[in-house]
Amino acid sequence: MIERQATYWSTAEVFDSSTRKQVSALIESNDVEQLSEMFYRDLDFGTGGLRGVVGVGTSRINIYNVRKATCALARHLKKKFPDESLKLSVSFDSRNYSREFAVAVAEVAAAHDIKTYITKELRPVPMLSYMVRHFSCHAGVCITASHNPPEYNGYKVYCQTGGQLVPPDDQNIIREYSAISDYGEIPFLDWDQGIQAGLIVEVSEELDDSYFGAVEKLSNYAGGRDKVKIVYTPLHGSGNFPVVEALRRFGFNQVQVVPEQAQPDGDFPTVASPNPEDPQALEMAVALADISDANIVLGTDPDADRVGIVVKEKGKWVWLNGNQLGCLLIDFVLKSLKNSGKLPESPLVVKTIVTTELQRHIAVSYGASCEDTLTGFKWICDLIDQYESGKKTPYKKYVCGGEESYGFLADTFVRDKDAVISCCLAAEMLAWHLEQGRTLTDALDDLFKQHGVYQEGLHTETLPGQDGAKLIQTLMATIRDKPPLKLAGAQIDAVMDFQLGRQYIRKNNSYMPSGEITLPQSNVLQFILEDGSKVSVRPSGTEPKIKFYFSANMLVPDSCSQVELESIKVRCLNRVEQLKEAMIALMPK
Repeated sequence: MIERQATYWSTAEVFDSSTRKQVSALIESNDVEQLSEMFYRDLDFGTGGLRGVVGVGTSRINIYNVRKATCALARHLKKKFPDESLKLSVSFDSRNYSREFAVAVAEVAAAHDIKTYITKELRPVPMLSYMVRHFSCHAGVCITASHNPPEYNGYKVYCQTGGQLVPPDDQNIIREYSAISDYGEIPFLDWDQGIQAGLIVEVSEELDDSYFGAVEKLSNYAGGRDKVKIVYTPLHGSGNFPVVEALRRFGFNQVQVVPEQAQPDGDFPTVASPNPEDPQALEMAVALADISDANIVLGTDPDADRVGIVVKEKGKWVWLNGNQLGCLLIDFVLKSLKNSGKLPESPLVVKTIVTTELQRHIAVSYGASCEDTLTGFKWICDLIDQYESGKKTPYKKYVCGGEESYGFLADTFVRDKDAVISCCLAAEMLAWHLEQGRTLTDALDDLFKQHGVYQEGLHTETLPGQDGAKLIQTLMATIRDKPPLKLAGAQIDAVMDFQLGRQYIRKNNSYMPSGEITLPQSNVLQFILEDGSKVSVRPSGTEPKIKFYFSANMLVPDSCSQVELESIKVRCLNRVEQLKEAMIALMPK
């Protein structure tokens, strides 16, 4: 297959001369390794859609595979909505070639007689999700690779509800994608012709004003604005305009943007990785905050769906991880809705299976339900859709929810994690707590005292390329076939295999089936230990990584002193490290 594809890409006139020359040179030099990396597979849909390294080949992101994906999407839509006039929304972030790829999407869609709304300027993932719903489109595409390194780009596909694709739609599009072997058969209408024909429509202010108006309504506390001084960094991505504008509408006027990181730049020159989960990505923002005496730093990834937060407390900077931020936001949203009399009947909080259980306790304390989904925000939004469509009963009203990887969403007018909303609510949350005379660490400690201390950790192994993909498969098969009976000195009481859809409980020195898992199949293993700890293992759906999640918890005695609480927190953190070391030791060397 590799040889056939390479020959095709080196000779077919549909490919530009530079592409043909590059592949021809590799064939002539018999560079089998490079050709294999370029053509060993077709890209597939993971938790975030189509994503890969920019470059030549079937396994890479390029204008030809973008056209191919759009052709597949168009064919799928025509089959799913045979009697409707189809509409598509398209946006793009700051990554290299994002605008060119977005134009290619519009041109192919127009050739299939699909009216396409495309943003004039770069707009982030949450605004694309909103855009699908605002224009009543049948699907949406955002050209982005989220927080991946600079060499990546991607193609996120959204369904009619504004949420990311879930089965069977993703698999149906993949089948259409795989059926396209001749790139020369993919039609596309020239941009100018599409504009003149009314099949391509550029949008700007109408979308912006509607979206910001919806975000502004989420504010439930108007005080304390003078106590919050913000430094914000978009990390060279698409968040600068929407985040600053939304904060302004929330009443936050003391906002300073890191000038070196303000402009969109797909090379992300000032950071090793444009990922707000990485403390190093926010170092420049923290330095500016020190100079300007700010008390909160906000940073968003290139497509502005994740937010990282650092707060100054007692003269020191405190970094909040995704689980901690999610807990604080859930508590604040539920509290502010309850205090303002806006908490709906049958409120629902949603989290993923690898997110801290503390969020469940917080939700229940406000009379809300808390449900789990698979990892990937598409599953959270799919659950929202199930309740709204009546597929799942009795009805529950989604209020907020998120995942440990710094994703959060309040309300339902957007159907993906939304860092614009998160930035506004985080700033408002800080204002409220400061008005009450406490820090966010104080607020988190209050949650620990009420529900128990929960501490989490993450270990990631990055294994790129074809060999890496095989090794990840081997690692998962090894753990699945021979799950450990103990970890870090504690017995494993139960194993959850989300790929097989089965639960197992330990009986003597083996595991016995104990029930079924009702969530969709996913390549995830989860171990529940006798001391309440939890370990989860899963390959990333969007990156060449395998991830290990660890959680430890302890109850807090009544009338617990601050000294005792700090000791419990340390003990839980130490337990997380013990679990991490034990799991790493099980990996094949």
